[in-house]
Amino acid sequence: MIPRVLVGGLLLALVLPAAPTVAGPHTPDPGPAGAEQSAPGFSVTKRVRGLDHPWDVQPIGGGRLLITERDSAHLIVAGRGGKRRVRFPSGSVWVSGEAGLMGLEVDPRFADNRRFYTCQGGFRAGGGHDIRIIAWRLNKGATRARRITTLLKGLPATSGRHAGCRLLITSNGALLVGTGDAATGTNPRNLDSLGGKTLRLNRMTGKPWPKNPFIDGRGKRRYVLTYGHRNVQGLAQRRNGTLWSAEHGPDRDDEVNKLAAGGDYGWHPVPGYNESVPMTDFDLPGQQRGARWRSGSPTPATSGATFVRGKQWGGLNGALAVACLKASRVLFLRFDARGRLESARAPQALRTYGRLRSITSTPGGNLLITTDGVPGGDSVLQVRAR
Repeated sequence: MIPRVLVGGLLLALVLPAAPTVAGPHTPDPGPAGAEQSAPGFSVTKRVRGLDHPWDVQPIGGGRLLITERDSAHLIVAGRGGKRRVRFPSGSVWVSGEAGLMGLEVDPRFADNRRFYTCQGGFRAGGGHDIRIIAWRLNKGATRARRITTLLKGLPATSGRHAGCRLLITSNGALLVGTGDAATGTNPRNLDSLGGKTLRLNRMTGKPWPKNPFIDGRGKRRYVLTYGHRNVQGLAQRRNGTLWSAEHGPDRDDEVNKLAAGGDYGWHPVPGYNESVPMTDFDLPGQQRGARWRSGSPTPATSGATFVRGKQWGGLNGALAVACLKASRVLFLRFDARGRLESARAPQALRTYGRLRSITSTPGGNLLITTDGVPGGDSVLQVRAR
């Protein structure tokens, strides 16, 4: 039985280890006593306008941003002088449904090596398509991107549904990849499929990370960090080094998970693609890991995620900020030192900008958020706490 406590007139479900948890995103809890008074105000500006389904955004120094557009497969650089398209082989990107030019990450040594990474749809030699991770180099004028190498290919793709695909370089230098199950029921728990997983690899060579849990196996499973996922859309690392994911549920139970090497997160929609099964099915063989937060019904369509840092955030400092597509808001989740849910809040000031896809922390502690499918054109929002 999951204990529940009454906080501020709302029920808050506390997370126990290895047990599912429930919290309602549409009536977020105001948090522990005193947290509301210490919450910041927000200043929101449209940093970049006139975009078309921007999937991800990352700062590259000098006040500039690098942006991927999913459907157009355009790579955009934006700065104080406006925005422009980077010369980039958009025609080599397979675009269909939820697939296209998606996740983006910038190398920690970008100032020296100019490297960045994309997760994108690709065309297989001889026909067909997949999702792949590619390393690029941006020239000093930020006008052209040249392909360095394909780090990993063969992530499954069908119609483009559940294509994933988020990237994160962790504090130890590994490249973490969140993938979708390609709407194929057997992928998530099949260790020889790269779908429905979090993967970890060397960002320079593309080889499996040497401390992966199945590194002594053969083939694709050597890349797997965790499995049993549906469609990972957000990845984040906490100051204590723990890794977290946000993913889409079916018509219920979007999830935020604390990732543990070798962990099974319980999505197994078979036979066929049976979405009536639980998002985390504890009746499966072995041990499944319960979500640290789940939405219940309806889902807010959780997407990008990042941990908020900086004393200017007051009571939200250290919270996990999650962008929501369908619910058009930012959800701030606070967890204690053991990763147990303390509160969930969705400030009214961040509920008026439409569907929110990606959320990124800047070195100064601000947030960059991409909108997705807003009438009149999409934007990159900059959120400052004050």
